[in-house]
Amino acid sequence: MQEVIAYHARVERSGKYWAVRITELDSWTQARHLREVDAMARDLISLDLDVPPDSFDLAVDIVTPAVAAEHLARSVELAERAEVARAASTAEIRAAARSMHDQGISLRDVGALLGISHQRVHQLISAA
Repeated sequence: MQEVIAYHARVERSGKYWAVRITELDSWTQARHLREVDAMARDLISLDLDVPPDSFDLAVDIVTPAVAAEHLARSVELAERAEVARAASTAEIRAAARSMHDQGISLRDVGALLGISHQRVHQLISAA
């Protein structure tokens, strides 16, 4: 059984195009769109080595443009903060519902005060 060789394509934005570097061969090509990267990289390797384009594996590493990467990182950070805030908010609503229910206020009235259904109130106080 013949071992399948793997090649790596590093893809970065370069002007209007995506620059595609085959690491192992130090060969370059370009693509207009990311959807073209695989075919362009395979064609380059195939031509350089005179092998069929389906005779090897290809791993593609796409480098996100720096400014966009900063925004994406900030987005992830904000989403994580939002999740923490949502969990804290749910804990406070649960505490409020439990407190009112412990004081003898009906589930329906607790729901009306919190702006949620009485079924949701029941879920909240039962979950703890």
